[in-house]
Amino acid sequence: MDHRDDPSSQNLYQKELEEQMSGNQVIYNDQVMINGKPHRVPYKMIKEVEFSGVNKEQMIDMEHAARLQYRLMLQDTVIRAKVEFVKQKITVVYNPVGAENNKPKISKEDLINFIGKEGVRIDPSQMKERDFDYFKEMYTYQFSPPSVRERPPYGYTMEEWKKMRDEYNKKAADGRVDNYKKFQEWQDSYAERHPDILGERMSATPKKQGLMEKLFGKKKGDKEKGFWFHGV
Repeated sequence: MDHRDDPSSQNLYQKELEEQMSGNQVIYNDQVMINGKPHRVPYKMIKEVEFSGVNKEQMIDMEHAARLQYRLMLQDTVIRAKVEFVKQKITVVYNPVGAENNKPKISKEDLINFIGKEGVRIDPSQMKERDFDYFKEMYTYQFSPPSVRERPPYGYTMEEWKKMRDEYNKKAADGRVDNYKKFQEWQDSYAERHPDILGERMSATPKKQGLMEKLFGKKKGDKEKGFWFHGV
């Protein structure tokens, strides 16, 4: 049986609509201030739970783990899910019961029961749960990602790298300039050896005629008539 067809999970929106119509639904403040302007966010403080020590025999194989992750993500109450077969770990960010938002919610026990229906039993003693700030840890992540940590080259300590970094970067920049000059020289020598291709030095003088004009001729101007095709 596909547990996604469970009737208990199909009436969430109907219940929410009935609560709205009856006036029993609590309306939470779903706005945050960004640069002095209010923005609406679907969640604020939610939960992240990590189940470690998952039995590999129950998870079966990597395909089954991927299927479990996919079915977790199909749940309206799950925001993010990651199932790691090799590390025997399942990490889920979900909307818990009691969170201050009007989105569908699920309890930790129901989440464990759902995973159990997929054939994976969770050991509560190997479970870690923490508060998850949706706005800071997910919503604004793409606008202010964590800085990339600087690493020294292989064989050097960070103190040695800091002393040699400026000189190394200067030599690398000079090397790029020298390499480009050598490439220009190669362009010129190639054009001289093959005058039938372009017939002029490419880097020494500005191009007076583009490649498309060399191949197809010059397009007519405003007062000119016709179109001359090279070779015709």
